[in-house]
Amino acid sequence: MVRAAEDEQNMNPGVGDEGATNNDSKCSVSDLDTVKEKFAKLLLGEDMSGGGKGVSSAQALSNAITNLAAAVFGEQSRLEPMPPERKARWRKEMDWLLSVTDHIVEFVPSKQNTNGVNMEIMVTRQRSDLHMNIPALRKLDAMLIECLDNFQGEHEFTYASKDDNEAKSQRKREEDKWWLPTPKVPADGLSESTKKWLQFQKDAVHQVLKAALAINAQILMEMEVPESYTETLPKNGRASLGDYIYKSITVEHFDPDHFLSSMDLTIDHKIVDLKNRFEASVVIWKRKMSAKDGRSSWGSGVSLEKREQFGDRAETILLILKQRYPGIPQSILEISKIEHNRDVGLAILESYSRILESLAHKVLSRIEDVQHADALTQNPSLGDMKTNSLKDSVKILTSGKFPDAVEEIES
Repeated sequence: MVRAAEDEQNMNPGVGDEGATNNDSKCSVSDLDTVKEKFAKLLLGEDMSGGGKGVSSAQALSNAITNLAAAVFGEQSRLEPMPPERKARWRKEMDWLLSVTDHIVEFVPSKQNTNGVNMEIMVTRQRSDLHMNIPALRKLDAMLIECLDNFQGEHEFTYASKDDNEAKSQRKREEDKWWLPTPKVPADGLSESTKKWLQFQKDAVHQVLKAALAINAQILMEMEVPESYTETLPKNGRASLGDYIYKSITVEHFDPDHFLSSMDLTIDHKIVDLKNRFEASVVIWKRKMSAKDGRSSWGSGVSLEKREQFGDRAETILLILKQRYPGIPQSILEISKIEHNRDVGLAILESYSRILESLAHKVLSRIEDVQHADALTQNPSLGDMKTNSLKDSVKILTSGKFPDAVEEIES
């Protein structure tokens, strides 16, 4: 019935609400102006002077997606649905930015029958990495929005106001994030049904987080290491890692969990520093493996087998760090790759997966805040403890690698 009514109105443009038609026309004109402005900035590489000093198209698109996410999700500090206007803006403007990928194509063979003759011709289709990952990222995007929508309506937990003295007296689970609203639960805690429902939402978001992490890690691996980065590296992996770390990962029997437990990873700065050291050593070892001239400054007397073994261990540590601490800032290598990347498709995949990873981590952290508040009602002494559910729940095999990691690794 609704479809029939719509068809009838389309066939009779004089019938219906004229004001609504005018509003739609105004909206479309406004959208067109916005699209023109956004793509003009992209074409100018964010250099509005037109002097040609802007960034590359890949960097401009990456910045556009990152800035849009910051504007839309920056105020999402509670477990609640996104306001309709922000949700609409996110979907609409992401459609505009992702439309670029429809025109990034590759040639593939295709069979065609012409006058009874079978012929094989080359046709174009969307590049395979985009064809596979864009739909996956869109699905993860929709899952996160749906998770936030699930918190619509009344729930057993609320958020304390700024003037709530009881909330002020409670110690936050993350004291360095004092600006976040404090969740409040009933005096006797959440009901069992609410606990199970909350855990179900958490598990769903955790799956989104792991998928976004895997895609982002794969895309970053495909980006070339800039020469400007390699020029700053020392000549060997030992100098990059330091004597203690180097000896720890070159022992005969290496246990990554035992190694990480011996490191001080209490603050983000120390985690990023360790990540920087391992990534630098990995690049150094790969350069040595690819050096054809033994007299090269990148040459080494270390055997190929040892380089492969040390590389495996280094990448295992990097994988564990990325999965256990998804909220940490980007490493020097990651920043350098993103800044120097010129592949528009990779830039879009990297930025899209990165902002979904960030949003999933934010939602997961907000759910954990509610669970922590509930745990405090049962055991107030937990207020002195800080938990990291990702660290506790993620189990990595010693031979773990990034998705589709290159087999040959440096030493």
